[in-house]
This record gives sequence, structure tokens and C-alpha cells, in this order.
Amino acid sequence: MSEGWFAGGMFIALLLFIFSGYPVAFALAGTALLFIPVGIMFDFFGPTLLQALPQGIFGIMENYTLLAVPYFVFMGKMLERSGLAEDLLRSMTELFGPLRGGMALSVVVVGVLLGAATGVVGATVVAMGLISLPVMLRYGYSKSMATGVIAASGTLGQIIPPSVVLIVLGDQLSVSVGDLFRGALVPGLILAGLYGVYVLGYSWLRPQAGPALPASERPADMGVLLRRTLLVMVPPLLLILLVLGSIFAGVATPTEAGAFGAVGATLLAALNRRLSWNALTSSLDGTLRLTTMVLMILVGSRAFSLVFRGFDGDLWVEDMLTSLPGGELGFLILAGLVIFVLGFFIDFFEIAFIVLPLLAPAMHYLGIDPVWFGILVAMNLQTSFLTPPFGFSLFFLKGVAPPGVSTVDIYRGVIPFIFIQLIALSLVYAFPQLVHWITP
Repeated sequence: MSEGWFAGGMFIALLLFIFSGYPVAFALAGTALLFIPVGIMFDFFGPTLLQALPQGIFGIMENYTLLAVPYFVFMGKMLERSGLAEDLLRSMTELFGPLRGGMALSVVVVGVLLGAATGVVGATVVAMGLISLPVMLRYGYSKSMATGVIAASGTLGQIIPPSVVLIVLGDQLSVSVGDLFRGALVPGLILAGLYGVYVLGYSWLRPQAGPALPASERPADMGVLLRRTLLVMVPPLLLILLVLGSIFAGVATPTEAGAFGAVGATLLAALNRRLSWNALTSSLDGTLRLTTMVLMILVGSRAFSLVFRGFDGDLWVEDMLTSLPGGELGFLILAGLVIFVLGFFIDFFEIAFIVLPLLAPAMHYLGIDPVWFGILVAMNLQTSFLTPPFGFSLFFLKGVAPPGVSTVDIYRGVIPFIFIQLIALSLVYAFPQLVHWITP
């Protein structure tokens, strides 16, 4: 019982630090440092326990899986800085413009492509918010429709491979990243398909919410438009297919494929005459910042988990989770609620390094498929990032929205997409074979 009290005290102290505004990496390490003398004083462990900390940090530095993170982040940053999002959105808007809701459908399609290219939610939402939202509003789209589809499509980077989220999940759940990429592809495409069906159906029922592009704004020569669209779409799509194909075929590891993607994105930028010094340095700077944040959080989480295990907190949590009413279903419900609520307040990486190590032992004990569980976690977080009042995607979009768009407009716009998320999440739960549709 005493171990449980001390372990629970560590977790409460950690949450207090985080909600007080301390950076998560320092909150993790600081909580560990505060509870080390407590553990020694009450004879839970001795000073020799701390010898394991340097070994754990060296283990992080030698982690070959996490090496894929900077490669895929750089790939996304370079494609973003080279004007990929702007070119894709302009071409897709002209292509689907004659349809009611065509511009909204183009946002969904570009959200899939950018999600696969960038793998980072904030970058996708901001890019589409800056480029597409003013155009949609200018041509008469309702504010709720325009903001909802942008916020929702921007979160597809959570689930569409190659996703940085899935790489971290693979490391924390001790499962192959390639298996997670394969498992996420069909659910991600189903989710994007449901988005597309909704925007077309809603625009057909309420034409004023998603009008077609005026005839005067449509290109006169469709042949020229199709050629331009292919020139814009094919190179990044081919790069994504080569990266994923090499992983799915077992030719390359995710880390090796990520390195290929980083080089390929740079070459594409050069071929398009977009490889400027500013694009290169800003891509490197963004990659360095995100990778450093991930590694600092991981170092802090290793210190926290070391002391937490010293109090037998891992055994306490595992016993609590495996003793829930309902067995597997009870565990999934509690885990889903915890991750969903924490997704309002802290970033995915922080959730991955704090919560998943506590859930993984119970997951293995209950015999839950880790790939299926990982996809459920990713889709759950994606839903959390969309849900008012604290969803991260909503704040990203509000930060770049025109002055006439209110927070209430964005909240109203995402509600239908939250229901779509829940439908897709229920489908993945009810039909686990969707995750294993693409087998090695």
C-alpha cells in the first residue's frame, strides 16, 4: 500500500509541475530528484539505483528506431518550406472546384498528402489555414464548414504514415514501426474517406454552405489543369510511395527509409528551384528544435520512470489496470479516457513518454495486440486534438484565421468531424482486421 501512495504522489506532483507551466522535461526530471531522497529515507531503494540512469540515457542515444524522427521531420519541413502545400491546394481547388463542396474536398485530399509528407499536425493545420481558409470564405463557404474541414484534415498527420507519432508509439510499445505504418494506412484512409463523404453530402443538402467555384474562376483548359495537377502531385506522391513501399516490402527499416525521404525531399525542392538557403536553414532549425524537445522529454521520463519503478509504481499501476471490471474492455476504456483528457493539455510526445510506459505492461498482460492498441491510441489522440475547448488543432487554426472567424465558428465546425472520428474509432475497435489488412 505504501508503495502505491508514494508512486501516486509522484504522479500527482508531476501533473502539478506541468500544469504550473514548467517544461515537461524539467517537470519529469525535477519530480524524480524530489522523490529520490524520499525513497532512500524510507528504504525503498539505495543510492545504487541511480547508477542505472546513465545507462538509460546511453540507451536513448543508441536507439536506432528514434533516429527516424529527425529524418521524417526534416522530410516534412523541407516539403512544406518548398511550397508543396500551396501548390497542392491551388491545383486541387481548381480540379474539384466545379463540385459543390469541391474546395472542402480538396482540403481533405491535401490533408492526406501533407499528413503523409509532414507527419506533424501543427504544420499541416497552419499551412492549410493560411492558404485555403481565406479562399474558401471569399467564395461563400460557411465559416463552420471551412474551419471544421481544415482543422480535421490537418490532424490526419497523426494517423497517416509515415507519422512521427507512430514512430514514437512503436518505440514505447516495443512494436515494429513498420507494422504500425501498415496498420495505420487503412484506418487513416477510411477516416479521410468519411471526411470526404461528409463534406460532399452536406454541401449537396445545403448548397450555401459549400458552393461550387464560380464558372469565371475555373480554368478554361482542363487538359492544362490536369497536366499541372499531375506535375504537382506526382513527385511528392512518388516520394511518399517509395518511402512507405520500401518499409512495407521489408527492403528498408523506417530509419533508412526516413533518411531516403529526407534526401528525396531536398532533391525535389532543388528540381523545383525552391531549395533556397532560407528553406534549408529553416527546415534544419525546425527539425533540431523538435528532435531536441523529444530527446529532452525522453531523458526526463527515464529519470522519472527509474524512481517510479524504485517505488514499485509500475507493479502498482499494472495490478490496478489488470484488476479493472470488464478485463480488456475496462482497460481500453480507462486508457482511452486518460489519453483523451491529457490530450487537451499536453503534447503527444509528453503523453507517450509519461503514460504509455505505465499502460504497456498491463496491455501485454491482458494479451492485447500492441499494433491494434497503438492505432487506437493514435486515433484517440487525434480526436482529442479536435475536441473543444482545448483541442490543439483548434488553437493552431485560430492563430492563423482571418479576424472575422471566431472561436465559436471553429468549435461549431469541428463537431461533425468529432462524430466521424468516433465512428472510425469504433470501426477499428469492432473490426481489428482493418489494422491487419496489409500484412508483411
